[in-house]
Amino acid sequence: MNIALKQLKVFVTVAQERTITAAADKLFLSKPAVSMALSELEKQLDHKLFDRNNNRLIINEQGKRLLPLADELLSRSHSIENLFDQTGPVTGNLKIGSSDTVGNQVTPFLLRDFRESSQHYDQSLFISNTAQICHKLSEFELDIALVEGKVQQNDLVTEPWLDDEMVVVCHPSHPLTLINNLRLVDLENSEWVLREPGSGTREFFLNRISPRLEKWHQAFELNTTEAIINCVAANLGITCLSKLAIQHAVNDNRLVILELPLDMRRQYWLLFHKEKYQSPLLKLFLNFCQKWDLKR
Repeated sequence: MNIALKQLKVFVTVAQERTITAAADKLFLSKPAVSMALSELEKQLDHKLFDRNNNRLIINEQGKRLLPLADELLSRSHSIENLFDQTGPVTGNLKIGSSDTVGNQVTPFLLRDFRESSQHYDQSLFISNTAQICHKLSEFELDIALVEGKVQQNDLVTEPWLDDEMVVVCHPSHPLTLINNLRLVDLENSEWVLREPGSGTREFFLNRISPRLEKWHQAFELNTTEAIINCVAANLGITCLSKLAIQHAVNDNRLVILELPLDMRRQYWLLFHKEKYQSPLLKLFLNFCQKWDLKR
């Protein structure tokens, strides 16, 4: 058996893209070349790696067994290719995922400090909601992720990371700002501007606040924190967001924090695939994250 790295690259890309056409576009190869490489690999292994469903290829159990090993071999190959291209102690590209709040408010400062400490500058950052980040980790499209949503997924390792504080905010002229000693009951029948399903911020609201309200109404559902801030600043409703994310709007007197008798702390999480090959670079970054604290 003589399995080529090109075949493994094709296999991993097809597993991530799920169609021959998309994989071919990503690899800058023709569709026949991708199909042939995948067929040759399956023939050499004497196992089908995908279930065919119309034009889509869904990775099967045999393919899932191969995926972490293929990812490791490709990572090691990349490290060898770049061994003498960088002057620092580690080489390779680090693919980082962050959910919206962490990715916009925390991860840039983490990367700043990591680069200064390690002299490693080859990182990519993908920002989306927690559900999408977890999907990409499962598909080995990301090496590591930093999210605010609690994740329960069997193929992922979840480690507590930093602490965060959530706050309920509104427009400075909102009637709730006139109430002394605000209680949760005062939020009844409020109009809320919320993140989309799959967001850790929405999950916090649904788990911590909405069960304590008998009636509330979703005025808008938006997929970016800044859009939510602007809607609330336009007095279209109230919202629950990270204090880190809204501090600039509070400082500009566009939003007001409502003090509530409720524990609003939450946890940020560090995630990686339990079968992900931990290269020296990934180990270095993991260790750095576990010791790091946010200092802007």
